[in-house]
Amino acid sequence: MVDPSPPFDLAAEKAALRRNYRQARVAHVEALPQNLRALILNRPPAPVLELIPEGATVGLYHPAGSEAPSIGWARWLSENGHRIALPFFATRDSAMGFRLWDNPWDEASLEPGPWRALQPAEDAEPAKPDVVVVPLVAFTARGHRLGQGGGHYDRWLAAHPGVTAIGLAWDCQLAEKLPVEPHDRPLAAVVTPTRIYNG
Repeated sequence: MVDPSPPFDLAAEKAALRRNYRQARVAHVEALPQNLRALILNRPPAPVLELIPEGATVGLYHPAGSEAPSIGWARWLSENGHRIALPFFATRDSAMGFRLWDNPWDEASLEPGPWRALQPAEDAEPAKPDVVVVPLVAFTARGHRLGQGGGHYDRWLAAHPGVTAIGLAWDCQLAEKLPVEPHDRPLAAVVTPTRIYNG
């Protein structure tokens, strides 16, 4: 007997999830008072700092659109003995790397990369972070992450298995479950404005 159900399409499921969670994220951020947005996620909470070794280089992302804010973390960590690095792409076809962002108060030193996200200039010093704070579209309480779909962080983390990965998100991005593939690596923790989820 032939199974009449359509074949399971993981890519289509993930694309639908991304659309839904992006819409929820945008609606959530637009509902926040402007003066409150600057106070949210302005420094890493103490339990998360235990995951960041003293003097570690920390890879962060420059938030785009409705992504959870990370600049407060960048500035706090820089003030407390950490070097900050941001993702860097030479071209759309190149693998993601990291370059140092020497002064997180100077966003004018950044320039749009090939994916339109702000990144350090090409002459900035390359870096290999010890800890990476990653953006996400959705996450589970067990630390599974749904990313933007390009696989850049998945590939970078697979090539650097000893690096601790931490997610930053809004509470509305919590999913009861997400499709998980063999290459997906749970995050050590996910931080939202109200909770810390340990992977």
